[in-house]
Amino acid sequence: MEYFVRHRTTYRYLQDVSHSWHLAHLRLRTTPTQEVHGSGVTLSLETASRMAREDYFRNPCEWFAIDQPHNHLEVLAESRVTVAPAPERISRDSLPWEQVRALLETPQDDEARDAVQFQFDSPLTKFHSDIASYGGPSFPAHRPLLAGAIELMNRIHKDFRYDTTVTDVTTPVDRVFEIRAGVCQDLAHVGIAAMRAVGLPARYVSGYLLTEPPPGKPRLLGADASHAWFSVWAPPFGWVDLDPTNNLIVSESHVTSSWGRDYSDVAPVAGIILGGHDHVVEVGVDVIPVDQAMPQLPHIAPESPAG
Repeated sequence: MEYFVRHRTTYRYLQDVSHSWHLAHLRLRTTPTQEVHGSGVTLSLETASRMAREDYFRNPCEWFAIDQPHNHLEVLAESRVTVAPAPERISRDSLPWEQVRALLETPQDDEARDAVQFQFDSPLTKFHSDIASYGGPSFPAHRPLLAGAIELMNRIHKDFRYDTTVTDVTTPVDRVFEIRAGVCQDLAHVGIAAMRAVGLPARYVSGYLLTEPPPGKPRLLGADASHAWFSVWAPPFGWVDLDPTNNLIVSESHVTSSWGRDYSDVAPVAGIILGGHDHVVEVGVDVIPVDQAMPQLPHIAPESPAG
């Protein structure tokens, strides 16, 4: 599937902001199943400085600073991307979970060494409650890791209520586990914490999900949303992405933006402002199959190496 992806973030401040500094993870990354044809980020204000680079996890990102007084800022990211279906993986053919954990005690190759860092606590997945007792039943003795992870995803989808009113981007996983509710970010954090609680690596993936309009209705601009899921390292298949919000193994309907230890590593736009007082943030996302796209799509510059 080839998509046009538009992500618009608008900040409206009650008072003027005198200076602001921002880090944006809005350019899409290339993966084994995803090819980025072009990506661009446009700002409504002139910047004092701006730099594109890759972060520690090799996600494309941008730093920019604004030093003129403002009470409104719009950040528009536009990308064109092709996503291939995920390869077929038979879950019972993955290694037993105990064997994977043992492999990571003395990792022998770069992929295993990279996976080790995703075994440990991170700011939003650090837990004090007994999340291990929740994740443990998915991993009885000798169960293939991918089979256990899929069963864990199934249970999270069943046990946790999707609710946009009970959490925010700073909610720790303990609170989500306590109330058994949250949004896609929170359900991904539960999956990550449960995997790590039994000593297995899991990472947070941010991106977008194609949503279909009701039969006979046109696609509504801005109706799609930012999305998140978690990914597990399941040799011999490598990383496999699982979406507990929708109870899906991720495939061509998902577009990957960035990955890290949790949301705090890959927030779409984060930063520091001087002034502003109260403010409102509005986010609109469109994921449009190119064959259904509007007659005139904005020009998107070819992807350039990080500077």
